[in-house]
Amino acid sequence: MPIVTLHPDGMMIKVPSGTILLDVIHQAGIGLDASCGGEGNCGKCLVRIETGKMESDRSELLSASQEAQGFVLACKSRILEAPVTVEIPKLSLKSGGQFIDETDVIGMEPRALISSDSIPDPPVSKHFLDVPKPQLQDGLSDLDRLTRSIQRKCGKKEVTVPLPVIRQIADALRADAGKVTATVADGSERIYVTALESGDRTSQQFGIAMDIGTTTVAVELVDLKSLRALAARTAYNDQIDCGLDVISRINYARKPERLEELRAKVVRTINRLVKAVCRGCQVDPLEVTSAVAAGNTTMIHLLLGLNPEYIRLEPYTPTIMQGCDLTARDIGIEISPETIVSISPAVGSYVGGDITSGLLCTSIASGDEKVNLFIDIGTNGELVIGNQEFLLTCACSAGPAFEGGGIECGMRAAKGAIDRVSVDPGSGIASYQTIGDLKPAGICGSGMISLLADLFLTGWIDPAGKLNREKESAAIRIEGRQARFVLATAEDSASGKPIMVSEPDIENILRAKAAIYAACSLMLKQVELDFAHLDKIFVGGAFGRFLDIEKAIIIGLLPDLPRESYHYLGNSSLMGACKALVSRQARERQLELYRRMTYLELNTNPAYMDQYTGALFLPHTDIKRFPSVEDLIFKTRKR
Repeated sequence: MPIVTLHPDGMMIKVPSGTILLDVIHQAGIGLDASCGGEGNCGKCLVRIETGKMESDRSELLSASQEAQGFVLACKSRILEAPVTVEIPKLSLKSGGQFIDETDVIGMEPRALISSDSIPDPPVSKHFLDVPKPQLQDGLSDLDRLTRSIQRKCGKKEVTVPLPVIRQIADALRADAGKVTATVADGSERIYVTALESGDRTSQQFGIAMDIGTTTVAVELVDLKSLRALAARTAYNDQIDCGLDVISRINYARKPERLEELRAKVVRTINRLVKAVCRGCQVDPLEVTSAVAAGNTTMIHLLLGLNPEYIRLEPYTPTIMQGCDLTARDIGIEISPETIVSISPAVGSYVGGDITSGLLCTSIASGDEKVNLFIDIGTNGELVIGNQEFLLTCACSAGPAFEGGGIECGMRAAKGAIDRVSVDPGSGIASYQTIGDLKPAGICGSGMISLLADLFLTGWIDPAGKLNREKESAAIRIEGRQARFVLATAEDSASGKPIMVSEPDIENILRAKAAIYAACSLMLKQVELDFAHLDKIFVGGAFGRFLDIEKAIIIGLLPDLPRESYHYLGNSSLMGACKALVSRQARERQLELYRRMTYLELNTNPAYMDQYTGALFLPHTDIKRFPSVEDLIFKTRKR
């Protein structure tokens, strides 16, 4: 097999001829940027052939000068029979400022997960048993005696004990004269034993809730004894190397080895977070005996190693939707191996378990008679409208801009991120606030929304998102046909580099906000309602913790409704997963919501593009939809 040498590190790797160079680089553990999922559309996986030859497809994204210097796209180049040496430019590597590997603590205090008047009813629990000693003439095995003790404690249901637990029974029963603790998942028809420990271990009961997002993954540790959330952490999904959105991930996963690569990457992200959150609370990950995972339909397919190809092809049919129970061992999550991991049910190809989970945090789940709207804003915008009589849902591709992806100086809402901006009307120079009051390291989604709103109100950008070139400002740099807005100078930033927002960055936000608003408008139109009929709007998504509703309305992301109508939820997918972790009633309610929801497929609805085109401006082509913004523009610019 030919040897591929990767510079600047000099790493050498043997691969079969015909292997795609992008796969070679990812196999070497190098985070080469492939935002489009290896389709050759983004041009970011640019590398240079130093020695040797490779079969490469021509690309309009490469200039004649680049081709003459030996530059190729890694996703469109194949290894031949002879050795080759490849240089990976620094600019082609995954940006550390955008997609850091370090986990981040979500600001939270330990909190109760059920109300004080609720009856605790966790689906998985620990039971202390005093199993009778073996008798010479009773004819019972160790498994028989354990099973009977569990049935006396939990009811006369069928008891299933997996082989790994059976292997522990003999020693566990004899270590403390039959006194053992069994961890059981108590279902409607059977009891499943997931762990067995000698002695009384009922005081140590832990579970994890997981939100598997396209851009970020979050894990929360829960004390199942006190039914309190202890701590949570979040990090970028390692799959980002292979595409920024679900479609690019689906495209990347067409080959079995790439599908396995994506599965391994997200499992690695989860395990890193599990270790971090357990370490922070001095809990052994093997003490985690219950788990719930929520995520969009594509992310769950990739987590389980399921082919996601048919999600994007009409009639858009996923492999699974209704949810399922698997073991941590099956998935590869490094907690107690036989722990049941409950996968939240999805509704359609692009409305997943993150939404059925998030709905548990709204009054829609409690049978409200009034019509409410639930919006989960992330890489995918997912929406539900309804009340106790109907539930209509849809999804749109917002892209990763709201979570810092696809923005030159973007980052997620972590310490050092600019999340509030104010622009001086006269000079155009911005003042800002960062999370944690630290030196700015970048700008997060809520910061971008805040910046665009103030630039628009003060007249420094037009409705199309173009920076004002008619007035001079030290904050605006003109570079040919494009312009950039300087938020922080190199001296003021944490990285020693200026923090700037380009017009393409602004376009990414406009496309994202247009997708959300257009989906809301179309869904309401489907049920012959408009925004005025809504009683409450629940805003979910991790970045919503820092979202300024007023600024979001100014740019046209959210409808111009009374501000008291809006309710922040934060990471509703994670919060709902926690509820399902500790409450059997919550799981049953989630299944009921899943069965009631009607899925609207935007991909086949021509009216969606009309709505989207109208929303591509600040705040909208029809300013009359935003009367408070029209009034605010008049007052601001009059001053």
